[in-house]
Amino acid sequence: MSGYQSLANFYDLLTRDISYKSRAEYFGRLIKRYAPEANLLLDLACGTGSLSVELARMGFDVIAVDSSFEMLGELLRKKIETGLDILPLCQDMTELDLYGTVQATVCALDSLNHLTDEAMLKKAVERVALFTEPGGVFAFDVNSEYKHREILGDNVFVYDCDDVYCVWQNSYDAKTQIVDMELDIFEYRDGAYYRSADSISERAYPDGFLREVLSGCGFTEVHCFDEDSFDPPRPDSQRLVYLAVKG
Repeated sequence: MSGYQSLANFYDLLTRDISYKSRAEYFGRLIKRYAPEANLLLDLACGTGSLSVELARMGFDVIAVDSSFEMLGELLRKKIETGLDILPLCQDMTELDLYGTVQATVCALDSLNHLTDEAMLKKAVERVALFTEPGGVFAFDVNSEYKHREILGDNVFVYDCDDVYCVWQNSYDAKTQIVDMELDIFEYRDGAYYRSADSISERAYPDGFLREVLSGCGFTEVHCFDEDSFDPPRPDSQRLVYLAVKG
């Protein structure tokens, strides 16, 4: 996993095409369908907190957890600007340790894919289960095996965002289904370009494995949908959304 030390300052700019308001509304509908009374919500691997802010605006009491101090710094800025009551915690998702239980957990934007070791993924789900009330829900999305193979693959992506230029190079291992991503970021300021770099790895997990892990951690009801919908997954679905209910 990357600490996002370099990427944190540019993350919101490079993901500006994502509608966090729409994503929050979708997760809100998903949660309320299976846990109508849920109010206390954990945003796990919250990043810069854009989704946390929108979920808080919807009325959820939000605890925002991320392992990156740099990302949480961006969240704190948004918390101050909006005046929203969001509780930030700097923790690794595999070592989650809350003060009590929550009624819902959201883990968005393929954060679980960043756990490239099966044992670490299981540990993260175990920690979520431990702090989820009976009847509570765990909603998360993952990049699909199709996306890793056909879209991310060994491809190169370029982002040209005004004063920031980013080159994103991928290397895909078909056997492990892990994509290693190298990002070179060039920021133009004071008449010169300043380079920073970051690296990220993602692993695609089969549906059967994810269901086995969830079941083994006490989630007795598991649903899977095509990206931000209530439709079943397609063979070419790029993002899958899971909703698991704690027994």
